[in-house]
Amino acid sequence: MAKLPSETKATILNLLGQLAELIDEAAATESIIAQQFGETEITISTLDDLLNVRERLRDSYTRLSTIFLNISESQPRASAAMLNLLYQTIENSEAAIAASDATIQEAKRDMDLL
Repeated sequence: MAKLPSETKATILNLLGQLAELIDEAAATESIIAQQFGETEITISTLDDLLNVRERLRDSYTRLSTIFLNISESQPRASAAMLNLLYQTIENSEAAIAASDATIQEAKRDMDLL
């Protein structure tokens, strides 16, 4: 594996965990809304928002894990371009987590699920 600082590896693994948890939370919230309220004019926008959240989080998870795997396989070291892409992907993942969590919480508030 190309040597990454321990802190960077921990950050990546932490982000992957957060992304997975939020994917689960978005899916669970979507399911609860669909079961309790059905697909109505009132809920359809919220259900679409939650679907978009899951897709955005899945894309972030896939991108981060793929880059991490590619760097892990790089010998003797990862290229500067790959490392730059990794750090940009970390930042993008952090932003996706914050935005997605806000959307999930808003959906829960709107549907009185909190």
